[in-house]
Amino acid sequence: MEVDGVNGCLGSFMVLKDKFPHLKVLLSIGGVDSSQSFRILSETAARRDNFAKSANLLVREARLDGIDIDWQHPDDAQQGSNFLSLLATVRLYLPSEDFMVVVPLPTNSWALQHIDLPKIEEYVDLVNLTAYDFSGPWRPTAGHHAQLYRAQEGENSGSAAVEYILATGFPAKKILLGIPVYGRSFIGAAAPGDQYHSNGGEDGIFEYKSLPRPGTQEVVDTERCAAVCVGGDGGFVTYDNPETVAMKGRYCKEQGLGGLFYWTGTADITNGPRSLVESGFRALHGS
Repeated sequence: MEVDGVNGCLGSFMVLKDKFPHLKVLLSIGGVDSSQSFRILSETAARRDNFAKSANLLVREARLDGIDIDWQHPDDAQQGSNFLSLLATVRLYLPSEDFMVVVPLPTNSWALQHIDLPKIEEYVDLVNLTAYDFSGPWRPTAGHHAQLYRAQEGENSGSAAVEYILATGFPAKKILLGIPVYGRSFIGAAAPGDQYHSNGGEDGIFEYKSLPRPGTQEVVDTERCAAVCVGGDGGFVTYDNPETVAMKGRYCKEQGLGGLFYWTGTADITNGPRSLVESGFRALHGS
């Protein structure tokens, strides 16, 4: 990434921040493979304090606006309690008056039950609701991987997760609904529920900017709010497109949510009517 001759992700973002002071730049710590690390570092007060001190130094030295603590995710009640203690410790060093703290939230109720959402709310500015990866190579049949609405009870969906979280009293304005900027492939399937024999792309994933796949037609399931293309080298490929992102943006406005986030923006089509980020912005801020 290069901005005005400055290379490197952090340096480029800080150039943008100098141009647009309202821009918030946060450091994301963790990720999908960090669960074990967070489990260990959150177990004792000393480790939590050491993490918070290190995060504080990083944020202040780099002139950042805060951190995203990307623990995916506490697996039991004790880890959930430790997660809360970790956030409380971080806030001692990064007070809410000056810095932002953001965390991801899973969509499954079996995972959310380990997180005390009303108490978490005291320490975070926003939560990123990871409303994607509902289907993938770990499941025996194909399915929409980022549907907003479910077709039947028991299916995972973005709206079901939002309803669960809001029912705890968590404020809607702190929830960002996640948009995947990639599709998941099921070769041999033509519809949700079909058997498949393999996955296309890299590890079953196609970046959004390469979708729909050559020789296929894009179709939107408006009842579930999900886009697909079928055929070619990907089989049944499930993803979000401008139409579904616009639907999700309008849903956010209706529910009073804080907005949308994208994972990750580098896979978007950056200009024109196919851009997911632009589609979401128009839906959130249009009349």
